[in-house]
Amino acid sequence: MTSREKEILVRLAAKKIELCGKKENFEKKKLLKSINDLKPLRPAVLVFPEGSWKELIPDFSLECEDKLLREWEYTLKMEIYTMETIKDDKAFEPYLNIPWDIKKGDFGFNVEYAYGDNGGSYVWDAPLKDLDKDFAKLKFRELSVERNGTYKKIETAKSIFGTLLPTRIRGNYWWTLGMTWEAIRLIGLENLMIYMYDQPENLHRLMKFLMNEHISFADWFEKQGLLTPVNEDDYVGSGGVAYTEELPQKDWHEGDRVRLKDIWGLSESQETVGVGPEMFAEFILKYQVPVTNKFGLICYGCCEPLHLRIDWIIKEMPNLRRVSVSPWADQEIMAARLGKKYVFSRKPNPAQIAVQFNEKNVREDLKNTLKIAGNLPLEIIMKDLHTVESDPTRITRWVKIAREEIDKLKR
Repeated sequence: MTSREKEILVRLAAKKIELCGKKENFEKKKLLKSINDLKPLRPAVLVFPEGSWKELIPDFSLECEDKLLREWEYTLKMEIYTMETIKDDKAFEPYLNIPWDIKKGDFGFNVEYAYGDNGGSYVWDAPLKDLDKDFAKLKFRELSVERNGTYKKIETAKSIFGTLLPTRIRGNYWWTLGMTWEAIRLIGLENLMIYMYDQPENLHRLMKFLMNEHISFADWFEKQGLLTPVNEDDYVGSGGVAYTEELPQKDWHEGDRVRLKDIWGLSESQETVGVGPEMFAEFILKYQVPVTNKFGLICYGCCEPLHLRIDWIIKEMPNLRRVSVSPWADQEIMAARLGKKYVFSRKPNPAQIAVQFNEKNVREDLKNTLKIAGNLPLEIIMKDLHTVESDPTRITRWVKIAREEIDKLKR
C-alpha cells in the first residue's frame, strides 16, 4: 500500500462520513424502515445501476493499484455517487463492511459456461443426462471460511481508516435460495419443463435433494456463527434495502449469534415463468417453503410475473413481506392481492433508461403505478440496468420524475 493509495481512500471515507451524517440520509432510513415495517410514510424511489456502473464509474477512473484497495475505492465511490448524484432513497451507514471470505463447492459437477465475445448470453452442458443413473453423483456443496484472511483485511482497513470509518464484518453470502436455477444448471431448462410430465417422480426427487441441500447450506452459516445482521443498508431480495425494526427477533441481544430467523431471505423462480400455478405449487413452491420458513422475513420474486401465482405464495409463506412486481406483472391484480400486508416492490422496465429515454413514457408508467398502488407500502425500483447508453443523466432524471409524481400524491 502506497501513501497515495491511503490518501485516496481516507479522502473518500471522509466524504462518505460527511454524507452519512446529513439530515436527508437519516430521513431516508426512516422512510425505508416505514415501508418494510408496513407503515409507509410515502413511496420510496430506488435505483440499482448494476451493469451500468461500468459507465458511471469506469475502471480507468480508479486510482488504487492494489486489488483489495481498488475494491474499497470502487465501493466508496459507488456509495458517494449514489448519495451525491443519483439521489434516490437509498440510505447508508457510516461503516466499511467486510464479509467473511467463504469458499463454496459444487454439487458434484463443475458446470462451466461458454460466453459470447461480448458476454451476456451463454450456454452450458447440463451434466445430469439421466436422473436415474446420475442421481447418486449429486452431493451437498462443501463450504469453508477463511477466517484469518478476513481478519487480515480488517487489520488492513483499520490501518488505513482508523476511527474515521469503522470497519465491521458484515455481508450477504448468497442471493437466492429459490433452487430452480440450480436445478436448471444440473438438468437444463427444457428438461425441467419436460420432466414435470415425463419424469415427475425423478423431478420431485431432485427438488427434494436441492431443498435439503439448501437447508444444510443455510444452516452451516448459522452454526459457524457467520451470519451478520441484515436490517440496515444491506441489499435484500431482488432489489431493496433491509431497514426494519422487526429484525433481528426480539429475543436477540447484541453479541448473540445471529440466526436465520433474524435475517431476510429471498426465494424466486424466474425460470419457470412458463409453468402454470398448480404445477409451480407442486414442483417448486412445495420445496421452497421449508427453506423460507427458516428466515425471519421473506422477499419473493424477481423478473417473473407473479400475478398468477401470488395466491399460492401468500397462502404458503407466513413470513412473506416483500413481493416483486416485475415489468410483466399485472399491477392491479398484485395490488388487490397484496393490499397493505406486503411491500409492493415495483420494478419498472429498465428499457425506459437503457434503450431510449422518453420522459413522457417514463412519467406515464410511474403515474400508472402510483394510481394503482400509491397508498400501499410501495417501493419503485429501477434495476437490471446494463447500460445507460453513456448518458448517466438518465438515471438522475428518472429519479427526479419519480419524485415529482410522488409529490403529486400529497396534493
